[in-house]
Amino acid sequence: MPQTLVTTKLRVPRTRPNLVQRPRLHELLDQGGGRKLALVSAPAGFGKTTLLAEWLVKRSGNGRSVVWLSLDESDNDPARFLSYLVGALQNVAEGIGEGVLALLGLPEPPPPETLVEALINELDGTGREVTVFLDDYHLIGARPIHEAVSFFLEHLPENVRLVIATRTDPPLPLPRLRARDEVTEIKAAALRFTSDEAAAFLGDVMGLSLSAEDIAALEGITEGWAAALQLAALSMRDREDVSRFVESFSGSNRHVLDFLSDEVLERQPEDVREFLLETSVLERMSAPLCNALTGRDDGQETLEGLERENLFVVALDDVRGWYRYHHLFRDFLRGRLGHESAGELHLRASSWHEENGHLAEAIGHALAAPDHGLAARLLEEGVEGVVERGEGATALRWLEALPTEAKRLRPRLFVEHAVALVITGRPDDAEPLLKEAERAASEATDGENGRFLLGFASTVRSWIARLRGDAPEAVELARRALSLLPEGEGHVRNYAAVRLGDALRATGDLAAAGEAYVEAAETDRAARHAYGRLAGMVMHARVRAEQGRLREADQAFRRVLRLLAEGGFELSPAAGIVHVGMGALLYEYDDLEGAEREVERGVELAERTGDVGTLVWAYVTSSQVKRVRGDEGGALERARQAERVARDSRTDLQIAIALAWMTRLRLARGDLAEAVTFKQERAENAAAAEAARAVDRLTSARLFHAQGRHRDALPLLEELAETVEAAGRTGDLIEILALQGLALWAGSKKERAVSTLAGALTLAEPEGYVRTFVDEGAPMGDLLSATLEARQWGRLWAVGRISVPYLARLLAAVAREATAPSADEKLPQPLSKRELEVLALISAGNSNQEIAGKLFVSKGTVKTHINRLYRKLGARSRTQAIARAREVDLL
Repeated sequence: MPQTLVTTKLRVPRTRPNLVQRPRLHELLDQGGGRKLALVSAPAGFGKTTLLAEWLVKRSGNGRSVVWLSLDESDNDPARFLSYLVGALQNVAEGIGEGVLALLGLPEPPPPETLVEALINELDGTGREVTVFLDDYHLIGARPIHEAVSFFLEHLPENVRLVIATRTDPPLPLPRLRARDEVTEIKAAALRFTSDEAAAFLGDVMGLSLSAEDIAALEGITEGWAAALQLAALSMRDREDVSRFVESFSGSNRHVLDFLSDEVLERQPEDVREFLLETSVLERMSAPLCNALTGRDDGQETLEGLERENLFVVALDDVRGWYRYHHLFRDFLRGRLGHESAGELHLRASSWHEENGHLAEAIGHALAAPDHGLAARLLEEGVEGVVERGEGATALRWLEALPTEAKRLRPRLFVEHAVALVITGRPDDAEPLLKEAERAASEATDGENGRFLLGFASTVRSWIARLRGDAPEAVELARRALSLLPEGEGHVRNYAAVRLGDALRATGDLAAAGEAYVEAAETDRAARHAYGRLAGMVMHARVRAEQGRLREADQAFRRVLRLLAEGGFELSPAAGIVHVGMGALLYEYDDLEGAEREVERGVELAERTGDVGTLVWAYVTSSQVKRVRGDEGGALERARQAERVARDSRTDLQIAIALAWMTRLRLARGDLAEAVTFKQERAENAAAAEAARAVDRLTSARLFHAQGRHRDALPLLEELAETVEAAGRTGDLIEILALQGLALWAGSKKERAVSTLAGALTLAEPEGYVRTFVDEGAPMGDLLSATLEARQWGRLWAVGRISVPYLARLLAAVAREATAPSADEKLPQPLSKRELEVLALISAGNSNQEIAGKLFVSKGTVKTHINRLYRKLGARSRTQAIARAREVDLL
C-alpha cells in the first residue's frame, strides 16, 4: 500500500475577510525579523494559528518563501515528521530534500539530526529568504524530534527563520536563544483581546449588538480568550436578555468551555448536530470522507455552512477541500459521541483511508475502532515498508497497541514486532515475541509459512546474539535462517545473509563473510532492493581490504560511494563504513590528509548510527591518523573513545581491538608499565572467539618484543602467521611478518630478519602498503636499510622480488617521521579535527559557502571555525593562516 502525504498539512490555513485587525501583534512579528525564532505560545483558543495566517496574508509579496507544516500526534515518529517537513520545504525549491527522503526509506536510516543537517545545507544553498512555520508543536512529545529541531535552530542559515505555534513552551534551547536575543516571543498576555479588539470581534465578526458594559464584562470574564468569546457569542445570538446572560457567565475556563459547548451544540439543527458528532472522529475532513462516514451526500455543503457560521471549523486550503475542527470543540464532540457509534465511524474512516493510500490513518482508525483483525491485516501488508522507511517508532507503537491474540492470527507480526524492538534499542524485550512466532510455526498447517516464521525468527535471534557478543551463536542462527527461508522471500533472505556476514566477520572468518555479503547483494539485486544490495557491496569491500586486497577494496569503495550518491544514501550507515574504509586505505597509502578527511567524515556518520564494530574501527583509525599528524592528545582521546564504546558493548573482539591499539599507543610513548596492564586484563580470555584471541596474541607478542623478550615473541608470531595465512587475512599476515622480522633483527638474527621482512614486502608492494611498516618506527628503518643493501648486492633471493623504489619510499617515510616535530610542540594550542578540515579546505581555495556544503554545517559555523583557526595560528587572514600552517607542517 503506498504511503502518501496529506497535502493539507502543508498549506497555510485560510483567513476570513472580516477578521479583527491586530497590528500590534503584526509589529511584534515584524520586529523579530532578524531573530532565528518567533515563538507564539499560549493555551488553546487564543488565536495563534489565525494570527500567523493573517500576518502571512498581510506580508505576502515580500519575497520570502513560506513553508507551513500543521502537526498532529501521528507526527511524533521522527521519520514521519521529517517526511512532512521535506514535503513542506519542496514549496521553496523543486527537489529539495530528495536525498533525505531516500535515506528515510532505508531499513536503518540515519538519526534525525543527520538528516536535518542535510536540509540546513540545502536551505542555505537556495539563496532565498525562507520562513518555516510549525503549527501545533505542542502535539510533539518525541525527544528525537525536539533534538532535531534544536539542532536546526542552532545551525539555522542566515536566510531562514523559524516560527513555532504551540500551547506550551517546547523543550528547545530557549534560555540560550533569549540570552543571545535570537527569539521573539508572543505569549497569552499579548494574544488576549483588548477591550477594543473584543468589541470589534463581538460586533463586526459575530454580528452582535452589545452595550459597552456587556462587552467590558465579557472581556473581563474571558480575559480576552478568543475561543471563549466566540462560544459566548454563539450562545447569545438568539437571546433576548443578553445582559442577564453576561451576568451569569462565570467560572473557570474549563467550565466555561463545557457550558458554552453544550449551549452551542444543542442549538444546532438535528442534521447539523448529527454531522458534527459523526465527523468528530476525524483529524481532518474532506467532503468525500465525511460522506463516507455519514452516509450522506451533502458533505461539501455542510462543511462550507459550518465555516460560514464560525462553528469552530478551520479551512485547511484555499479551495475548500479540507477542514478540521477547533481542537477544543472536537474534543468536546468526541466526549458526547457514544463508544459504539465511534467504533463504526472509525471503521468507515479506516476503509476510506485504505482505499486512498493513507496507511497511517487507516491503521490508526482500525486500532481506535477497535477492530484488531483489520488492524492486523493492514499492519501485515504495510509494516515492512514502514520499517524500511525508518519509521520504526511508528511501527512499534502500532504493534504494541495490537493485542497478542490478533498477532496470533497473523504470526509474522510477532517477528516484525521483535524487529521494531531491536531497531529502537530494546533487543532484550524481543524474546517472548520470537517464542510466540516459533510456537505458531510449530502449529502451522502450511509448511512453507512455518519455515518462513522459523527462518525470520532465527534471523532476528542472530542479530541479537551478535549484539550480545556471541558471534558463534549468531553464525549458527543466521545459517539456520537461510536454510529455512523460502527462495521467494528475497528481502528477508538478504536480511539474513547480511546478519550471517556480520557474524562471520566477528569470528574472523573473512572468506565466508565475503561470500555471505555477495549473496546478500545478489539477493537484493534480484529483489530490486537498492539499499540492501549496496549494504552487501560495502561489507564485501571491507572484507577485501582485510584480506589484503587493497586495490580491489579501493575500487569497490569508490564505486559504492558513487552508487550511494546516485541513490541519495550519502548519510546512510553504509556511507559511514565506506568513508572509514576509504580513510583506512588512504592512511595505509600514506595519504594522511586524505585519510583524515575521509575517516573523520566516517566517524561523524558512525557516531550517529551506533554500530559498535564500525565505531571502534573509526575511532582507532582516527587515532592512528592523529598520532602520525602529531596530535598526540587527539590520538589518545580517540583511543579512549574506542575503548569506552567497546567495553560498553561487552563485545570481546571489539574490546580486544580497542585495547590492542591503546597498548601500541602506550608503547609508542614509552609507557611500558601501563602497556603491560593489557596482558593482565586479557590473560583470562580462553572463552573468547578466535578472532579476539588472535588480536590478543599479537598484542602479547608486541609486549614481549618491547620488553626485549624476543624468544617469547617469536613462537607467538610464528603461530599467528600460520593461522592468519590459513584464514586468508593477508593484511594481518603482512603486519605479523614485519613484527617477526623486527624481533629477529633485535635478536641478532640478521639474515633471517631480512628474509622474513622480504616475505612481508613481497606481499605488500603490489597492494601499496606503507604505514604497516612505517608505524613500527626507527627500528624498521634499520631493517629496511639492511634489506635494501641485500637487494642491491643480491645477497638474498627473496629480496630480489622487491623493487628498489618501493624500499626507498618506505625508508624516506620512516626518516621523515623520525625527524618531524609534532604539531603539539609547534602550536600552543592544537587544532581540533574540524578546524583541520576547515584549514585543508581553505588551502584548497574553497569559499565559506563551499566549506559549509562539504562539511554539512552552516556558514555561521564555518566562520566560527575560521576565527578559532586564526587565533590558534596567530593569523589575521586566510593567506597568513595557510603560511603559518605550512610552517608547522599542518599543510
